[in-house]
Amino acid sequence: MSATPQVTDASFKDDVLDSELPVLVDFWAPWCGPCRMVAPVVDEIAQQYAGKVKVVKLNTDDNPNTASQYGIRSIPTLMIFKGGQRVDMVVGAVPKTTLASTLEKYI
Repeated sequence: MSATPQVTDASFKDDVLDSELPVLVDFWAPWCGPCRMVAPVVDEIAQQYAGKVKVVKLNTDDNPNTASQYGIRSIPTLMIFKGGQRVDMVVGAVPKTTLASTLEKYI
């Protein structure tokens, strides 16, 4: 099981939008193969950027409101939020280098 904390529809505002740090949100679901492929990358990013970026996961099956609010069409979708706004996103299972270089712009 991933070490990355889970957020929900109910906690999204507190955990993500009100965060002082930039937040990487991994929108995923248990049945999604590519989501399982990208999970270790997300965990590595969380460790690498500890204290600089908050990394959380949102299960789109359990939390459809937030997923639809942000127009999630395919998963995994990795979104970066800063100051309560979505500033960037990466769709699909991407290599760690791609995710890291996208994140670097907001740190």
